[in-house]
Amino acid sequence: MTVTPAIRIVPATQDDVPLILRLIHGLAEYEKLAHEVTASEAGLRETLFGARPAADVIIAYAGEAPAGFALFFPNYSTFLGKPGLYLEDLFVLPEWRGRGLGLALMKRLAAIAVERGCGRFEWSVLDWNEPAIGFYQSLGARLMDGWSIVRVTGDALTKLASSSGPHA
Repeated sequence: MTVTPAIRIVPATQDDVPLILRLIHGLAEYEKLAHEVTASEAGLRETLFGARPAADVIIAYAGEAPAGFALFFPNYSTFLGKPGLYLEDLFVLPEWRGRGLGLALMKRLAAIAVERGCGRFEWSVLDWNEPAIGFYQSLGARLMDGWSIVRVTGDALTKLASSSGPHA
């Protein structure tokens, strides 16, 4: 039986940017979306640790080895009248899967949500990712039937922002 070193989860710092980018690339490869990654160390440094951080990152270590991460940010529920926590990415390196790191990350995120007075903690999962879906359901999460993610990016976002017509 393989012994898992002690797991520790710590907030990322600016010094972790190269590691965060490596983990993002690992996640993108797993999700078969590596071709979509345009993130850079400079961009992450500015958007995660600059004057107006857009998200938080926690890193999971198995002993001294970085083993995974989670990137999350606040959202808001008008129905609850409370803030929420949105998990954008959670990733555990393949060699560390099945050893409790994903669970440790999710527990830490839930604790952060509770500490911040959040009314909910939510995220998206790819419909083909059966291991993740099963894991999330084992935590008490439920898939939100009837909801689809809607996204505008790149040229479509620029065109929408600059289109003429009725303005609010």
